[in-house]
Amino acid sequence: MQILYEEEGELKVGTVLSQAPASLQIESPHGRRSKIKAGAVLLSFERPAGSEVLESARKLAKGIEPDFLWQCCGAAEFGFLDLAREYVGHEPSPVEAAGVLQALLAAPMYFYRRGRGRFHAAPEQTLKLALASVEKKKRIQEQVDQWTEALTRFECPAPIAVLKDELLYTPDRAKPETKAFEQACRASGLTPARLAERCGLLPDAHEYHLKRFLHEFFPAGTDFPPHEATAVASELPLAEQAAFSLDDIGTTEIDDAFSLTRAASGALRVGVHIAAPALGFAPGSALDAMARGRLSTAYMPGRKYTMLPEDVVEAYSLDGGADKPVLSLYFDVGEADGTVRGYTTRTERIRIAANLRHAQYDSLNEAFEAGTRVGLPFEEDLRALWRLAMALEARRGRPSAGPGAVDYNFYVEGEKVRIVPRRRGAPLDKLVSELMILANTTWGGLLAERDVAAIYRVQSTGKVRLSVHPETHEGLGVSGYAWLTSPLRRYVDLVNQWQLAATLAGRRPIFGRSSDALLGALRAFEITYARYDEHQRAMETYWALRWLLQEEVTSTAGVVLRENIVRLDGLPLAIRVPSLPALEPNTRVRLQIEQVDLLERSLACTYRGSLEAPAALADGAQGMPEKPTM
Repeated sequence: MQILYEEEGELKVGTVLSQAPASLQIESPHGRRSKIKAGAVLLSFERPAGSEVLESARKLAKGIEPDFLWQCCGAAEFGFLDLAREYVGHEPSPVEAAGVLQALLAAPMYFYRRGRGRFHAAPEQTLKLALASVEKKKRIQEQVDQWTEALTRFECPAPIAVLKDELLYTPDRAKPETKAFEQACRASGLTPARLAERCGLLPDAHEYHLKRFLHEFFPAGTDFPPHEATAVASELPLAEQAAFSLDDIGTTEIDDAFSLTRAASGALRVGVHIAAPALGFAPGSALDAMARGRLSTAYMPGRKYTMLPEDVVEAYSLDGGADKPVLSLYFDVGEADGTVRGYTTRTERIRIAANLRHAQYDSLNEAFEAGTRVGLPFEEDLRALWRLAMALEARRGRPSAGPGAVDYNFYVEGEKVRIVPRRRGAPLDKLVSELMILANTTWGGLLAERDVAAIYRVQSTGKVRLSVHPETHEGLGVSGYAWLTSPLRRYVDLVNQWQLAATLAGRRPIFGRSSDALLGALRAFEITYARYDEHQRAMETYWALRWLLQEEVTSTAGVVLRENIVRLDGLPLAIRVPSLPALEPNTRVRLQIEQVDLLERSLACTYRGSLEAPAALADGAQGMPEKPTM
């Protein structure tokens, strides 16, 4: 005897070898033996062979209209054998019975299952809705297929073009336009950006990369909502001395400034003055919500998106010619040995005498190291601060910048870009870095000493993280490093400044160490700051590649970092060079530029030979890539 049974939603056949009241031992057409429950059996028969029954039943089921069956079965629950008997007009053969069963199982919209071999016809209204839904999906799929075909020919249908940005940055995979676009990407083997470009949707690669950032962080636009003007603390005492700042030419959020007075004894009185927006608005205010929403100013070549509205920045930025509210750290220094003798912190206003810019003052870097003079205003004050910075660095036992480290400043003017290498740790950079480290560690220590919660930057075993407890920063060689010196640009610094200002005023600090607001700000800042940094590096890569095209560079030199990775001279680019032979790290090589792809932000180069390291690179300086050899 043979049987037709159901297992895991699939119809199967087998030959019965033995039978018990509740189970059967069977053998499949392929010779596999198994045990099944008697209740799983749907049909018993002698002939024809089980495999023939299944094959013939499938063919029969394809010719059965489910709508006709639905009209025949009535409203009551029924068994498939009863319906098969009515359908064929006689006692059904095994093939006929199995064929009707296959047809019923293949039409779940028409027939609801009510047990093994038993069904119930769907209500008429429910069936109409289901069929309409199927028809709609069919029409949508036909439309998707048409769009896909057009896209693979690099023709863009209007509904796809309208959703260009959404498809590239925030695709909704439930939409047919997204399905068509992604199907076309798979069919063509192209990335979404490349397909959009081929279809004429991306005329500008820079716009594509910039919009990726904007869609992630500013989906509602970059404008700040309307807000009340911040109240600048004009009642604060005015410092006796004036201060000056030192920043890059494009800096508009000037957070820090310095002052220097000389006593008759020869001692120096040094002041580090930090802009104090925390005195103008409080946590929980509308301005706080705006700052907390952005968490940091985001920088990229030619653009920046400030953490605070422009009017707030103008009110507190330490711009020259104005009296500005600040938190000041004063300390006395022995000019002979650079020994720091005590600290004093004040909340005050200070006159900003000048905003010095690196473009004019970087000539002092060589002058300080050579012991010569240039004759610039504030030159002697800067020289004294540089000497102090060297003493502070030596006392910490850690350099403020790694040897040979190079930063790059990007200046975008219309369609042109200038890239200026800047040796990290130059005298003026060291001056600012060391005084900021001193202020951050001093104020961080003050907060820790008074058991006031703050956010600290910690480095241990090479990993950097934020913590609400003062812990060692191994890279700087300090025991507690709280970010406090950039409150106009970083939300963590603003939070810490609120804590410090409250402590100095004798008020209860706003945030406790376990407060949700403090811990939430810490976690959000870490994530957002890292993402901002990724986007900044991505845009710097774009502009570095753009510079290569702009200058028509066809070959360049670089240094092998590891395996087939080469860092190019004069640019913040490290690329993979597949043709590079096995070379030791730090080997200098010549590369031929084969292809620059602005959309994918990639550079293809070919190895052309090894070079001797020039003496100019011994201190880590890097020149710009050579101009093309025509």
